[in-house]
Amino acid sequence: MAVAGAAVLAGCTVQAPDGSGKSRSPVHIELPGDTPSPARTPADGGGPGTTAPTAPGDDKPSAAAVPPRVLWSRGDTGRDVRELQARLRQVAWLFDGPTGTYDESTQRAVSGFQGKRGLPRTGKTDTVTWQRLLRMTREPGTWDLYLMGGQPADPPDPRCRTGRVLCIDKTSRTLRWMIDGRTVSTMAVRFGSRGTPTREGVFSVYWKSRDHVSTLYDSPMPYAMFFSGGQAVHYSPDFAARGYAGASHGCVNVRDEGAIAELYAQVRDGDKVVVSW
Repeated sequence: MAVAGAAVLAGCTVQAPDGSGKSRSPVHIELPGDTPSPARTPADGGGPGTTAPTAPGDDKPSAAAVPPRVLWSRGDTGRDVRELQARLRQVAWLFDGPTGTYDESTQRAVSGFQGKRGLPRTGKTDTVTWQRLLRMTREPGTWDLYLMGGQPADPPDPRCRTGRVLCIDKTSRTLRWMIDGRTVSTMAVRFGSRGTPTREGVFSVYWKSRDHVSTLYDSPMPYAMFFSGGQAVHYSPDFAARGYAGASHGCVNVRDEGAIAELYAQVRDGDKVVVSW
């Protein structure tokens, strides 16, 4: 019994008779110093719970998931940022702009959009956030992108290249103040609706009125420069507030009060006005 107990403690196997019929020792003891049998793996018949030895260094934790790539973040500018802002407006997360500048309000809007949909609230527009926003919105048009102005001006009409001219382009919705072919300043403008269109052609400034109020519509027309009947270039607080979501009654509206104040100070009676497509 003592031998059997030692055998169990040391680890043993019972050996069958050899080929000659002679009995072998009934007990074969594998001492601790012996070389262990090689581990079995699924490839050589090992069971599903058997694993191959781990190579040195394989106990390192697996790498964390790679975060999505950031497309735009605070401080970025450009047309893509305008589109982001226009789409955020469609889902009521942004109410100003588009401006084309990824500012604090844009960052807050992106963060809110992300949090509402269970995404990390980074305030940065990454690929996952952008794809989610694309699925929820439509492609913005030109005047969605430039709702509050900032659009580039088209080349000036040839009639604007000489003299002192208010060169007004309905296609790009811009006004250039030009002197002898040189552009002094450029600003966004809007025009009348279909029912009250802004007239096209070549005119001249015939009257300036700094604090004008319309007698027809009882609405303020600051910095008014009249060029055709009751139509004038003037500042519009409605344009400043709503952008191209509104229209004038035929006048050429300017939304930048500082810019038109400077323009008003430079324009003289008799200066040419060109309104064209």
